[in-house]
Amino acid sequence: MIEHLSTVTELPVDAIIIEDRLRDVNTATLDGLKQSIEQSGLLQNITVRRKRDGDYLLDGMHRLTALREIGRKSIPVRLVRCNDAEARLIEIDANLAGAPLIPVDLAMFLAERKRAYETLHPEAKAATGADLVSKRWDTAELSSVVSFVASVQEQLDLSERHIRNYVRAGTLLERPEIESLRKAPKQVGVYDLIDIGKIGERDEREFVVKALVSGEAKKVSAARKAYRAARGEAPAPISDKDQKLLRLLDAWDRAGKRERRAFLEERGAEVAALFSELDHGDAE
Repeated sequence: MIEHLSTVTELPVDAIIIEDRLRDVNTATLDGLKQSIEQSGLLQNITVRRKRDGDYLLDGMHRLTALREIGRKSIPVRLVRCNDAEARLIEIDANLAGAPLIPVDLAMFLAERKRAYETLHPEAKAATGADLVSKRWDTAELSSVVSFVASVQEQLDLSERHIRNYVRAGTLLERPEIESLRKAPKQVGVYDLIDIGKIGERDEREFVVKALVSGEAKKVSAARKAYRAARGEAPAPISDKDQKLLRLLDAWDRAGKRERRAFLEERGAEVAALFSELDHGDAE
């Protein structure tokens, strides 16, 4: 059970240990927070876990980092004693209730919350059996996740079905993959996250993640096609430009004479202008 220690209200900034965090500091968030602290002060205490070997940060990574960078020597804290699973729940719940999370982070946090609950309440998983847990997700520990999301519905706005999908995705993905996918230029949606988790071959998973992170592929399906093509198991995927050309050619081929004439009546001036541009380019 979590024990709240009220005797300590401040700790030296450099004495607080940061270890095994689920998410790193966001630079943009940090910059805005430093300005806010310098103007209005720290509005909310951080949460710190007291252990025999030191004081460990549970909630308030950005606040602690901001105070360190602006040169503050101490920070107001909410000090607690708890076990490892309870510590993880505090960190997770603070992140879920805070700023909006990208899909990959939301999947990770919800899955980690499920794992932490199972650790604290092993009887909930045993009551239905491990196989049913993986297939049906109809267990008390998932209900705890659903209940928590309901308590912060305004921030997350998730249905129970979406919660199940996010938990499944976060369970399937490995931490290095999550850390890489955070850098993708386009946020990877929950169904793509699930698809990545289903890829059994490690080389293909790594290829797909790299393709999404680099921007070479926008969807998992496209990345998997590229992987098979690179191995000579499938034709190379055609570019978006070539796909559009093929669709235009296909539409023209399927059209009858009457439809082609109607098209030229509608777009003949544009076609003529394009021919003029081509002639001008040839002349140059």
